[in-house]
Amino acid sequence: MRLALLLFALLTVFGCTEPTAWAPDNKIDVMRYLHPGGGTVTLVTVSNVGSGSGAHSALIVNASERVIFDPAGSMKHESLAERGDVLYGANPALVDSFIDYHTRSEFYTQVQTVDVSLQVAEDLLERIKSNGAVYQSFCAQSVSRLLRQTPGFENISATFFPGKLSESFANRADVRAVTFYQPDDTNKRANFYAWLGQKPMFNIE
Repeated sequence: MRLALLLFALLTVFGCTEPTAWAPDNKIDVMRYLHPGGGTVTLVTVSNVGSGSGAHSALIVNASERVIFDPAGSMKHESLAERGDVLYGANPALVDSFIDYHTRSEFYTQVQTVDVSLQVAEDLLERIKSNGAVYQSFCAQSVSRLLRQTPGFENISATFFPGKLSESFANRADVRAVTFYQPDDTNKRANFYAWLGQKPMFNIE
């Protein structure tokens, strides 16, 4: 009972710091993007350069469309089509913007991708869309919970720690991983790149 009350208090503290973004249907429809190549699940982990400890977890899922699930994320811009922590229209320019925003002198970003069937990816996509906004500090918990409900990812550890989640995700033999550094970037920049069919700066493939 005491633990339940403590969790409720934490949720109350974290729950209403900012209004939930809710893009209108027409903006989402304009932004929708399907990335070629089939179903994929990509875990994004932002970590501290000095300590190596994880600071943030997010998911990029490609199914009938590609989105970024950015639970309790801090990246905001008027051009984003965001609803309930889901960033729609995850074309290469938006993925570039997302990685560029998080990767700077104090933090590096690791991206781990697994190919899955379109059915598996679509099921995860629909659960992400219906998940709703996530409380602050619950990013890894929400991502690990969603993954554990996904066929092929049942052995993912349930955790509140982005680093532990990344380690658990890496246990799959078919993971493709790439790490991005920007040692000269000292600020959380708000550079958002337009989608003009260009090659990505941060290739997560």
